[in-house]
Formats: sequence, structure tokens, C-alpha cells
Amino acid sequence: MPDKDTDHKEKIMPLTTLTMQPGRTGEQKQRILDGVHAALVHAFGIPENDRYQFINEIPRENWDVSRSPNDILVEIKAFSGRSVEAKRELYRAVVRNLEACGVTPQEVFIIVNDLPMENWGIRGGQAACDIDFGFRIDV
Repeated sequence: MPDKDTDHKEKIMPLTTLTMQPGRTGEQKQRILDGVHAALVHAFGIPENDRYQFINEIPRENWDVSRSPNDILVEIKAFSGRSVEAKRELYRAVVRNLEACGVTPQEVFIIVNDLPMENWGIRGGQAACDIDFGFRIDV
């Protein structure tokens, strides 16, 4: 029987939610997810396999009509500790990677929610501040 802690060891953060309108193909959505993840690996130094992503598709009638139908809202919940420069690099990398997917820089909106590690209950109810993740948070 697989060890649950080992199976999910690095898949705990950051949590990324992309909000967009329907209409992109599965391949397009995967490229967008890959682009955001690559930016997190680059800018925040997270392990390559530390990936927890979701896409929410909001129908056009529930979308602000002043916004482009191509807009993407990228919301990242992460442990506190990243520097302002690491966040700036993340923003640049996300925009650059999504531009390669056909999304213009003006159509990307990014929010990083820094949450103290004691506010994360993971790995069977442990406080994240009590766990050694094996990689640096304070980049």
C-alpha cells in the first residue's frame, strides 16, 4: 500500500486557481497551466512536482462586460516569506509564459495571497509551520 505522506509529500503549495471564460481547448488550458507552474518554479524556487492547480470557467454572462473575453485571473495562495523581488519576477514570468499561449500581458491579472504557515492544515492535519519541506520559502 502506498504511503500517503510520500505520495503527496511536495503537492501542498502553492495553490493556484485560474479564472477565465469558457472556449479554450483542453490543450490550450494545459499550456496555460504549464506556463503558470513554470513561472512558480522559476520565481519561487518550488520543486517541479509541487503542483496544485485549478481552472474555474465563468460564462460570459457572469463576466464583467468591460473585460476582454481572453482575460485570465491568476490567484496564488502561498506560504508567506517570498520577497517583493521574487513576486515581481513571478509576475513577469507568468505574463511572459501566458503571452506565448496567446494571452496579451494586459489580459493577465495576478494576485498572490501570502498566508502564514500556521494557517495551513496539511498532511493529515499538521500545521505547515511544523513540517520540513526540504526547500526554501524565503526566496
